[in-house]
Amino acid sequence: MSELDKVNCVDERDKEGPQAAMEKALIEAYLKAKGYSFRGLQELPKEQAKALMTEACEYASLRLAQVESTAHFRDKIRGPS
Repeated sequence: MSELDKVNCVDERDKEGPQAAMEKALIEAYLKAKGYSFRGLQELPKEQAKALMTEACEYASLRLAQVESTAHFRDKIRGPS
């Protein structure tokens, strides 16, 4: 198992959950904005790659929380159907 595999953003039980694809897309977008890709991380020194993945995971986590809270707030405003 590589160092990057150990930096796992998605909890094992959520790997196939509805948020997994969105989380992966957010991570890829973060890395792309920094000029990297998942593949490109393999070419970096382990510590640098791990730091980038940690940042990407934190970014994805915060964005997912924002999306969830926005949806919850919107549902609350709309009230019961």
